Amino acid sequence: MSVLNTAPPRAAAKPGSATWRLIKAESKLSIRDKMALLWGVGIPLVVLIILGSIPSLRKPNEDTGGLTTFDVYVPVLILFNLAILAVTALPTTLAGYRENGVLQRMRTTPIGPARVLTAQLVANFAIALVAMILFLAVAGLGFGVDLPQHLFGFAVAWLLAAAALLAIGLLLTARVPGRSVASAMGMVLFFPMMFFAGLWVPISEMPAVLQNISRYTPLGAGMRAFQDAYLGHFPSVLPLLTLAVYAVGCSIIAVRWFRWE
Repeated sequence: MSVLNTAPPRAAAKPGSATWRLIKAESKLSIRDKMALLWGVGIPLVVLIILGSIPSLRKPNEDTGGLTTFDVYVPVLILFNLAILAVTALPTTLAGYRENGVLQRMRTTPIGPARVLTAQLVANFAIALVAMILFLAVAGLGFGVDLPQHLFGFAVAWLLAAAALLAIGLLLTARVPGRSVASAMGMVLFFPMMFFAGLWVPISEMPAVLQNISRYTPLGAGMRAFQDAYLGHFPSVLPLLTLAVYAVGCSIIAVRWFRWE
């Protein structure tokens, strides 16, 4: 007598489930490693509190439409957070995987470079989102800085800035052989990008040539989009388009050029 197999069939693997498990694993590792939290959240937050504690930076300035110098620096520090995550924490982590042979072992699995890079992108994006909310809360509750007048425009600008900067970090990660090279190249990129965001010299005080260059840099475009949102306007097309080009272009190149060894 034959016996019918009444056991329920195995549930088919859900599409993207491997990617989701990889994202959760990378997120846990980022928290345990503490590198991304230290560089991406801790240091920019300490800088924010120090600047907010300087009385001279909290006096209204006629040149900035009644805003204080500290008000102007809050969006700069949000970009500082994104940049330091993108070009230091992210490349150093994945370059360490390559250096230690972790990526080489992943190559024998169906994971593929797109999933590896997506997991790192999402993990660092989550850290950046938490940091941005924390910065706005500390600046507002601790030092009386108003939220951007156009919240939706600010959200769009921040999302595109995060995508652009993290994509640049992924592109850097795809090629560097190890941690030391990743750290060095990250610093080489970090300081010029922060200059064009106005960290040391406000964009409005730069020579015309540098102002024009700033428009087409990721942080310069991000800063202009943030300024529009803080003034109550939806960001203009040029900075948003510039950020979108960086995000899409660098992501595609990163996946195509990804090195396992």
